[in-house]
Amino acid sequence: MKPRVAIVAPGAMGSAIGRRLDEHGLHVLTSLTGRSDASIERARAAGMHHRTDAELAHADLFLSIVPPAEAEPVARHYAALFRDAGRSPVYVDCNAVSPRTVGRIAAIVHGSGAAFVDGGIIGGPPKPGQPGPVLYCSGPAAGAVEALGRAGLRVRVLPADVGAASALKMSYAGITKGLTALAATMLLAATRNGAAAALHAELAESQPHLLTQFRRAVPDMFGKAYRWVAEMHEIADFLEMDGAGSDVYRRFGDVYETLAAAQRDQGDSIAQLRAFFEQEPPKA
Repeated sequence: MKPRVAIVAPGAMGSAIGRRLDEHGLHVLTSLTGRSDASIERARAAGMHHRTDAELAHADLFLSIVPPAEAEPVARHYAALFRDAGRSPVYVDCNAVSPRTVGRIAAIVHGSGAAFVDGGIIGGPPKPGQPGPVLYCSGPAAGAVEALGRAGLRVRVLPADVGAASALKMSYAGITKGLTALAATMLLAATRNGAAAALHAELAESQPHLLTQFRRAVPDMFGKAYRWVAEMHEIADFLEMDGAGSDVYRRFGDVYETLAAAQRDQGDSIAQLRAFFEQEPPKA
Protein backbone atom coordinates (compact mmCIF):
# COMPACT_ATOMS: atom_id res chain seq x y z
CA MET A 1 0.00 0.00 0.00
CA LYS A 2 1.11 3.53 -0.73
CA PRO A 3 1.67 5.57 2.43
CA ARG A 4 -0.45 8.58 3.30
CA VAL A 5 1.94 11.48 3.66
CA ALA A 6 1.42 14.60 5.76
CA ILE A 7 3.62 17.63 5.09
CA VAL A 8 3.92 20.57 7.45
CA ALA A 9 4.11 23.14 6.10
CA PRO A 10 3.17 23.98 2.47
CA GLY A 11 5.90 26.57 1.94
CA ALA A 12 8.04 26.69 -1.19
CA MET A 13 9.86 23.44 -0.37
CA GLY A 14 6.97 21.60 1.28
CA SER A 15 4.50 22.31 -1.52
CA ALA A 16 7.03 21.40 -4.24
CA ILE A 17 7.75 18.07 -2.55
CA GLY A 18 4.01 17.59 -2.15
CA ARG A 19 3.52 18.14 -5.86
CA ARG A 20 6.25 15.61 -6.74
CA LEU A 21 4.65 12.97 -4.51
CA ASP A 22 1.16 13.74 -5.80
CA GLU A 23 2.37 13.34 -9.38
CA HIS A 24 3.55 9.85 -8.45
CA GLY A 25 0.23 8.82 -7.00
CA LEU A 26 0.61 9.46 -3.28
CA HIS A 27 -2.15 11.05 -1.20
CA VAL A 28 -0.52 14.15 0.32
CA LEU A 29 -2.11 15.98 3.24
CA THR A 30 -1.37 19.32 4.86
CA SER A 31 -3.02 21.79 7.21
CA LEU A 32 -4.03 25.13 5.70
CA THR A 33 -5.46 26.48 8.95
CA GLY A 34 -4.06 29.98 9.52
CA ARG A 35 -1.91 29.84 6.39
CA SER A 36 -1.48 32.79 4.07
CA ASP A 37 -3.36 33.06 0.77
CA ALA A 38 -0.07 32.34 -1.04
CA SER A 39 0.47 29.12 0.94
CA ILE A 40 -3.11 27.99 0.34
CA GLU A 41 -2.76 28.57 -3.40
CA ARG A 42 0.61 26.74 -3.49
CA ALA A 43 -0.82 23.75 -1.64
CA ARG A 44 -3.89 23.48 -3.84
CA ALA A 45 -1.86 23.84 -7.02
CA ALA A 46 0.40 21.04 -5.75
CA GLY A 47 -2.53 18.66 -5.28
CA MET A 48 -2.25 18.70 -1.48
CA HIS A 49 -5.41 18.02 0.52
CA HIS A 50 -6.36 20.08 3.56
CA ARG A 51 -6.86 18.33 6.87
CA THR A 52 -7.02 19.65 10.39
CA ASP A 53 -3.96 19.20 12.59
CA ALA A 54 -5.71 16.39 14.45
CA GLU A 55 -6.53 14.62 11.18
CA LEU A 56 -2.90 14.84 10.03
CA ALA A 57 -1.99 12.61 12.97
CA HIS A 58 -3.55 9.71 11.03
CA ALA A 59 -0.95 9.86 8.24
CA ASP A 60 1.62 7.11 7.81
CA LEU A 61 4.61 9.38 7.09
CA PHE A 62 4.84 12.86 8.57
CA LEU A 63 7.33 15.32 7.06
CA SER A 64 8.17 18.43 9.06
CA ILE A 65 9.50 21.09 6.66
CA VAL A 66 9.49 24.39 8.54
CA PRO A 67 11.95 27.18 9.42
CA PRO A 68 14.55 25.98 11.95
CA ALA A 69 13.14 28.01 14.83
CA GLU A 70 9.76 26.29 14.40
CA ALA A 71 11.04 22.70 14.24
CA GLU A 72 10.88 21.94 17.96
CA PRO A 73 7.49 23.64 18.66
CA VAL A 74 5.97 21.84 15.65
CA ALA A 75 7.22 18.48 16.94
CA ARG A 76 5.82 19.18 20.40
CA HIS A 77 2.45 20.17 18.95
CA TYR A 78 2.04 17.10 16.77
CA ALA A 79 3.47 14.67 19.33
CA ALA A 80 0.57 15.61 21.62
CA LEU A 81 -1.88 14.93 18.76
CA PHE A 82 -0.26 11.55 18.05
CA ARG A 83 -0.80 10.59 21.69
CA ASP A 84 -4.42 11.76 21.64
CA ALA A 85 -5.13 9.86 18.41
CA GLY A 86 -3.34 6.71 19.56
CA ARG A 87 -1.37 6.81 16.31
CA SER A 88 2.32 6.12 15.72
CA PRO A 89 3.36 7.51 12.32
CA VAL A 90 6.94 7.83 11.18
CA TYR A 91 7.89 11.44 11.91
CA VAL A 92 10.65 12.81 9.65
CA ASP A 93 12.23 16.07 10.76
CA CYS A 94 13.54 17.57 7.50
CA ASN A 95 14.68 20.86 9.00
CA ALA A 96 18.01 22.67 9.07
CA VAL A 97 18.79 22.06 12.73
CA SER A 98 21.84 20.89 14.63
CA PRO A 99 22.29 17.32 15.88
CA ARG A 100 21.70 18.55 19.42
CA THR A 101 18.40 20.16 18.42
CA VAL A 102 17.33 17.08 16.49
CA GLY A 103 18.12 14.97 19.54
CA ARG A 104 15.63 17.00 21.57
CA ILE A 105 13.05 16.70 18.79
CA ALA A 106 13.58 12.94 18.62
CA ALA A 107 12.94 12.64 22.36
CA ILE A 108 9.70 14.62 22.00
CA VAL A 109 8.47 12.45 19.14
CA HIS A 110 9.50 9.17 20.76
CA GLY A 111 7.59 10.25 23.86
CA SER A 112 4.39 10.11 21.80
CA GLY A 113 5.07 6.54 20.68
CA ALA A 114 5.86 7.58 17.09
CA ALA A 115 9.00 6.55 15.22
CA PHE A 116 11.51 9.25 14.39
CA VAL A 117 13.78 9.87 11.41
CA ASP A 118 16.47 12.54 11.21
CA GLY A 119 16.25 14.15 7.78
CA GLY A 120 18.17 16.81 5.90
CA ILE A 121 17.17 18.30 2.55
CA ILE A 122 20.03 19.40 0.29
CA GLY A 123 19.07 21.28 -2.86
CA GLY A 124 16.24 23.56 -3.95
CA PRO A 125 12.56 22.69 -4.32
CA PRO A 126 11.89 20.09 -7.03
CA LYS A 127 10.92 21.48 -10.44
CA PRO A 128 9.30 19.75 -13.42
CA GLY A 129 11.86 17.92 -15.53
CA GLN A 130 14.57 18.11 -12.85
CA PRO A 131 15.56 15.47 -10.29
CA GLY A 132 15.15 17.82 -7.35
CA PRO A 133 16.81 17.84 -3.94
CA VAL A 134 18.07 14.88 -1.95
CA LEU A 135 16.43 13.95 1.34
CA TYR A 136 19.13 12.38 3.50
CA CYS A 137 17.82 10.26 6.37
CA SER A 138 19.38 8.58 9.37
CA GLY A 139 18.25 6.63 12.39
CA PRO A 140 16.77 3.15 12.96
CA ALA A 141 13.45 4.02 11.26
CA ALA A 142 15.00 5.72 8.21
CA GLY A 143 14.21 2.80 5.91
CA ALA A 144 10.52 3.73 6.05
CA VAL A 145 11.26 6.88 4.05
CA GLU A 146 12.51 4.83 1.10
CA ALA A 147 8.86 4.55 0.05
CA LEU A 148 9.13 8.18 -1.04
CA GLY A 149 12.07 7.25 -3.23
CA ARG A 150 9.66 5.16 -5.26
CA ALA A 151 7.45 8.23 -5.65
CA GLY A 152 9.85 10.59 -7.39
CA LEU A 153 11.73 11.94 -4.38
CA ARG A 154 15.46 11.31 -4.12
CA VAL A 155 16.03 9.61 -0.75
CA ARG A 156 19.42 8.52 0.57
CA VAL A 157 19.56 6.59 3.82
CA LEU A 158 22.74 7.02 5.82
CA PRO A 159 23.89 3.94 7.76
CA ALA A 160 24.09 5.96 10.96
CA ASP A 161 22.03 7.00 13.96
CA VAL A 162 19.86 10.06 14.51
CA GLY A 163 22.04 13.17 14.17
CA ALA A 164 24.03 12.11 11.11
CA ALA A 165 21.64 13.57 8.53
CA SER A 166 21.49 16.84 10.46
CA ALA A 167 25.28 16.92 10.73
CA LEU A 168 25.52 16.54 6.96
CA LYS A 169 22.97 19.32 6.42
CA MET A 170 24.80 21.64 8.84
CA SER A 171 28.14 20.96 7.18
CA TYR A 172 26.84 21.50 3.64
CA ALA A 173 24.82 24.61 4.51
CA GLY A 174 27.74 25.95 6.50
CA ILE A 175 29.85 25.88 3.35
CA THR A 176 27.29 27.11 0.83
CA LYS A 177 25.38 29.68 2.89
CA GLY A 178 28.49 30.68 4.80
CA LEU A 179 30.20 31.44 1.49
CA THR A 180 27.20 33.51 0.39
CA ALA A 181 27.35 35.54 3.62
CA LEU A 182 31.09 36.03 3.17
CA ALA A 183 30.63 37.11 -0.45
CA ALA A 184 27.87 39.60 0.40
CA THR A 185 30.00 41.07 3.18
CA MET A 186 33.07 41.61 1.00
CA LEU A 187 31.15 42.84 -2.05
CA LEU A 188 29.50 45.49 0.12
CA ALA A 189 32.85 46.43 1.68
CA ALA A 190 34.39 46.86 -1.78
CA THR A 191 31.42 48.92 -2.96
CA ARG A 192 31.50 51.23 0.05
CA ASN A 193 35.20 51.83 -0.42
CA GLY A 194 35.18 52.55 -4.15
CA ALA A 195 36.59 49.19 -5.26
CA ALA A 196 33.50 47.48 -6.69
CA ALA A 197 34.52 47.77 -10.35
CA ALA A 198 38.06 46.61 -9.65
CA LEU A 199 36.85 43.64 -7.56
CA HIS A 200 34.35 42.64 -10.25
CA ALA A 201 37.09 42.77 -12.90
CA GLU A 202 39.53 40.77 -10.78
CA LEU A 203 36.97 38.07 -9.98
CA ALA A 204 36.04 37.86 -13.67
CA GLU A 205 39.71 37.35 -14.57
CA SER A 206 41.07 35.16 -11.79
CA GLN A 207 37.98 33.54 -10.17
CA PRO A 208 35.29 33.37 -12.88
CA HIS A 209 33.68 30.30 -11.30
CA LEU A 210 33.25 32.19 -8.02
CA LEU A 211 31.80 35.23 -9.77
CA THR A 212 29.32 32.98 -11.57
CA GLN A 213 28.34 31.35 -8.29
CA PHE A 214 28.01 34.67 -6.48
CA ARG A 215 25.93 36.12 -9.32
CA ARG A 216 23.40 33.36 -8.75
CA ALA A 217 23.61 32.80 -5.00
CA VAL A 218 23.74 36.34 -3.62
CA PRO A 219 20.61 37.78 -5.31
CA ASP A 220 18.78 34.49 -4.73
CA MET A 221 19.44 34.90 -1.01
CA PHE A 222 17.69 38.27 -0.58
CA GLY A 223 14.20 36.86 -0.07
CA LYS A 224 15.49 34.01 2.13
CA ALA A 225 17.86 35.88 4.44
CA TYR A 226 15.30 36.12 7.25
CA ARG A 227 15.02 32.32 7.31
CA TRP A 228 18.76 31.81 7.32
CA VAL A 229 19.36 33.71 10.57
CA ALA A 230 18.17 30.80 12.74
CA GLU A 231 19.98 28.34 10.46
CA MET A 232 23.29 30.13 11.10
CA HIS A 233 22.59 29.86 14.83
CA GLU A 234 21.97 26.12 14.45
CA ILE A 235 25.29 25.77 12.63
CA ALA A 236 26.95 27.73 15.44
CA ASP A 237 25.45 25.21 17.89
CA PHE A 238 26.74 22.38 15.70
CA LEU A 239 30.23 23.90 16.04
CA GLU A 240 30.11 24.21 19.82
CA MET A 241 33.43 22.36 20.18
CA ASP A 242 35.07 24.94 17.90
CA GLY A 243 34.60 28.25 19.67
CA ALA A 244 36.05 30.39 16.90
CA GLY A 245 34.03 28.61 14.20
CA SER A 246 30.86 28.89 16.27
CA ASP A 247 31.42 32.63 16.68
CA VAL A 248 31.85 33.04 12.91
CA TYR A 249 28.44 31.53 12.20
CA ARG A 250 26.71 33.53 14.89
CA ARG A 251 28.05 36.64 13.17
CA PHE A 252 26.92 35.27 9.81
CA GLY A 253 23.49 35.17 11.43
CA ASP A 254 23.91 38.89 12.12
CA VAL A 255 24.85 39.42 8.45
CA TYR A 256 21.67 37.72 7.29
CA GLU A 257 19.58 39.58 9.84
CA THR A 258 20.93 42.88 8.51
CA LEU A 259 20.32 41.85 4.90
CA ALA A 260 16.80 40.66 5.75
CA ALA A 261 16.06 44.09 7.24
CA ALA A 262 17.51 45.79 4.17
CA GLN A 263 15.34 43.61 1.91
CA ARG A 264 12.24 44.41 3.96
CA ASP A 265 12.96 48.15 4.17
CA GLN A 266 14.47 48.51 0.68
CA GLY A 267 17.80 49.48 2.18
CA ASP A 268 20.95 50.51 0.36
CA SER A 269 22.72 47.19 0.92
CA ILE A 270 20.42 45.26 -1.40
CA ALA A 271 20.63 47.94 -4.10
CA GLN A 272 24.45 47.96 -3.83
CA LEU A 273 24.67 44.18 -4.17
CA ARG A 274 22.36 44.20 -7.19
CA ALA A 275 24.44 46.97 -8.75
CA PHE A 276 27.63 44.96 -8.27
CA PHE A 277 26.35 42.19 -10.54
CA GLU A 278 24.90 44.61 -13.08
CA GLN A 279 28.37 45.91 -13.99
CA GLU A 280 29.54 45.29 -17.51
CA PRO A 281 32.21 42.61 -17.79
CA PRO A 282 35.69 44.00 -18.42
CA LYS A 283 36.78 44.29 -22.02
CA ALA A 284 39.48 41.90 -23.19
